[in-house]
Amino acid sequence: MNRLFGTSSKPTAPKPTLTTAISSLDTRLSSIDVKLASLTAELSGYQSKLSKMRDGPGKTALKQKALKVLRQRKQYEAQRDQIQSQVWNMEQAQTMQDNLKNTMVTIDALQTTNKQLKKEYGKVDIDKIERLQDEMADLLDVGNEIQESLARSYDVPEDVDEDELDAELEALGQEVELEREMYGGVEGGAVPSFMQDEVPEFIDEAPQMGGKVKEVAG
Repeated sequence: MNRLFGTSSKPTAPKPTLTTAISSLDTRLSSIDVKLASLTAELSGYQSKLSKMRDGPGKTALKQKALKVLRQRKQYEAQRDQIQSQVWNMEQAQTMQDNLKNTMVTIDALQTTNKQLKKEYGKVDIDKIERLQDEMADLLDVGNEIQESLARSYDVPEDVDEDELDAELEALGQEVELEREMYGGVEGGAVPSFMQDEVPEFIDEAPQMGGKVKEVAG
């Protein structure tokens, strides 16, 4: 159809964005700064010459050239200020656009997270968790009772009176003294008769402890 009516389909150029517009203006600012530097250097040269010249036609002509350069520099400075204002405005708009995109991404992420949380929490049975907690508490109580039962002592008083211990120790000492009196015929350092080994009746002499054993020559 396009060929019949003589129209050609050309690819459409991409729409300009704030980023490309700012980049273009930055390039323009760079060229203006170069031009201003050149004009400033030229104007300085004229001023240096004018300061050394006497009044006359030559100085007047040079002054006119200096004024022309000064007017050009003023125009470029005005353009630079205007472009800088445009760049500033576009940068602010770009910042707002970026913030809006970030906000939309954050909202989308929150919505997705909210749906996922509702889905996951919907699987949780609170009553079941409460019952589980109660069962765990009961088991802990049973465990504590078992530990207390195993740690219980058998017929051993927990609190022992020091006076009772001293009296019992003194009674034991008296028993030892009584035994010594009962077996008074025993030499000092010897054991009582009831603790000595009995010698059988068929042995004439008791064995001598500590004697040397004679070796029998073979």
